[in-house]
Amino acid sequence: MKRLTIIILLLAGLLSTEINACTTAVISGKYTKNGKPLLWKHRDTWAVNNKIMHFKDGKYEYTGLVNSKDKSGRSVWIGFNSTGFGIMNSASYNLNNDTIEQSGLEGRIIKQALQTCATIDDFEQLLKDMPQPSRLEANFGVIDGEGGAAYFELSNFHYVKIDANDPTVAPFGYLIRTNYSFTGKIGVGGGYIRYVTTNNVFDAAAKNNELSAQTILQKASRNLTHSLTGENLWDYDNIPANNDKYVWFVDYIPRRGSASSIVVEGVNKGENPENAVMWTILGFPLTSVIIPVWIHSDMQLPKIMQYDEGLKDSPLCHYALELKKEVYSYRWGLNKKYYININPLLNADNTGFMQVIPELENTILEESYKNQKHWEKDGLKVKELNEYYRWVDQTTTNFYRKHFPQLGIN
Repeated sequence: MKRLTIIILLLAGLLSTEINACTTAVISGKYTKNGKPLLWKHRDTWAVNNKIMHFKDGKYEYTGLVNSKDKSGRSVWIGFNSTGFGIMNSASYNLNNDTIEQSGLEGRIIKQALQTCATIDDFEQLLKDMPQPSRLEANFGVIDGEGGAAYFELSNFHYVKIDANDPTVAPFGYLIRTNYSFTGKIGVGGGYIRYVTTNNVFDAAAKNNELSAQTILQKASRNLTHSLTGENLWDYDNIPANNDKYVWFVDYIPRRGSASSIVVEGVNKGENPENAVMWTILGFPLTSVIIPVWIHSDMQLPKIMQYDEGLKDSPLCHYALELKKEVYSYRWGLNKKYYININPLLNADNTGFMQVIPELENTILEESYKNQKHWEKDGLKVKELNEYYRWVDQTTTNFYRKHFPQLGIN
């Protein structure tokens, strides 16, 4: 019985590492294309059904990513508030060397921080006031409205702050964390291959002054290269459509449990916090689209990003997950989850999801940048914002209806 218990615990540990395998980054505004700090979370989780919610239940209003089953929004997994403060996390598996059971309540900490924190110092005080042991093991990434950008590597009994504005620890202005912490035991945890893949993308972007939300979401979140094996799945785009090509899909940045990918673009000191924006891929990143979200008291979020009672999910997440089924279409054996059919994503006929969806994404980004420039100059107008959100709803729904009739969108 004792041996069986040990085996079960080991399997549970492997499972949690496999599923909760987020890839994240904190970037100083000193090195980004537009001079603003960035906060990125590519979320991997068992809870693949996600939505966006706006809250007015704290000191500050805030908007964030929530599990669709969490109807009241008890936990938030990345978000930003009306002061320009943003926060997210990635699970770490190399900080705690004890047997204390973990709580898994990182989402509650994020929500509390969004409700009450305006600065990185506020968040650090929140950690100081936390009872010990924390029953947490995580990398919390934060940015604030004063241009701050940092990670806090939190274990049961202490934390360490790593500042992205400190050139001695972030010479190119960015910090990346997957599922291990730099202050933990190296070689333990997960995400070492994803870290290298991400660093390759960021290094190239930094050298070309292209560190931006768009670059991160398009070139990192949807990256199809494997930094250990050197394989590039775009090499299969020469196969005609409707010819299945299955490939082993492990330790890429996108993975089976990828539920969303989000970049919070903050503001600099003295800038209006209304200029902060959350660039959001809701649902499986390889079959979804980037949509930005701003904060305003009287705004109405896009309906495709909010919970739909009929779907038990947000519509955009639902669309993305339905298309994902065509990618994870192999149904036989215990290892079926490790194979994808690359052909529905990219092919010689240019009908793959990753070849078709950019048309919609480019349209949305073009309109978004135009509005962003206007609102940064003249101030955010809630009427214009709500009109923009209605346009996003209509444009996105019409596109998915036209190009993917298998979704059966009314």
